[in-house]
Amino acid sequence: MGLAADVYWLPLTPCTLQKAAKMSPEMETLLSRVGDILTRVETLLPPAALAPDWTALAHRWRTRQGRGWLEPLHRLNHIRLADLCDIDEQRQRIEANTRQFVLGKRANNVLLTGARGTGKSSLVRALLTEYADRGLRVIEVDKTDLIDLPHIVELISQRPERFIVFCDDMSFESGDPAYKALKSVLDGSFAAVPENVLIYATSNRRHLIPEYFSENLDTRHGDEELHPGEAVEEKISLSERFGLWISFYSFTQENYLDIVRHWLEVFGVDLTHWDSEIRAEALQWTMLRGSRTGRVAWQFARDYAGKVQAA
Repeated sequence: MGLAADVYWLPLTPCTLQKAAKMSPEMETLLSRVGDILTRVETLLPPAALAPDWTALAHRWRTRQGRGWLEPLHRLNHIRLADLCDIDEQRQRIEANTRQFVLGKRANNVLLTGARGTGKSSLVRALLTEYADRGLRVIEVDKTDLIDLPHIVELISQRPERFIVFCDDMSFESGDPAYKALKSVLDGSFAAVPENVLIYATSNRRHLIPEYFSENLDTRHGDEELHPGEAVEEKISLSERFGLWISFYSFTQENYLDIVRHWLEVFGVDLTHWDSEIRAEALQWTMLRGSRTGRVAWQFARDYAGKVQAA
């Protein structure tokens, strides 16, 4: 029997491979090529699952090649609830819900909707600053990764901390698989959601899936009642699964200026020249940006404070 047949049935061990390589130059070349192929294949495989770092106050859900893991966020943008001006009612409602949650009482999932730059995501960050020492943690999930939500919930279900799963700027297109995953976790599965998990989400619109005029053609009247089409009802149903809706509205000019003053004080700027100089510059800044939001006010205050400090 030839060498190739003899080697074929031998156990594949390092010793066997070394022996085969010595016995045949052709086999040595073949094994080298196999090694190169295995090296290339290894780079295409998903990375090994990383154990979560539970010492971090916040995590971001990351995915790569079909595998997800919790990336710890140790450097956080700390903001206080007291820094959020002119949204007192919204702040009180979400803070009360979060306080109930960290105390182990009943609380609701929250949908924050409304104008951009009005403090929706900042409010969630401020809640972490306020309640982290009481066991609150936040997991940030991109809307494209919400399909992994059941896995994330399972991963944290046995932890002693209280987790807010946070999705910023959430919206879906029709047929999006993440839509069904979120709907199931919110309130649509036989499996109960763990008591230590809530979902907080922000969106620029209350109905998270766009509605089209053609869908309203299915609306019908019967017995003096209005019956929306099934497509419309389906899209509204997701928003309704959030127990608490909190709406945010565009700021007035005076609201905007209040926020500017607050951040200038936080940054240590002398407001002696507020009426004669700073106020006018703050208003001109909004004209250049085309909007009057809390984010724009914060950006102006940073710019102005930086120029004063550099002078």
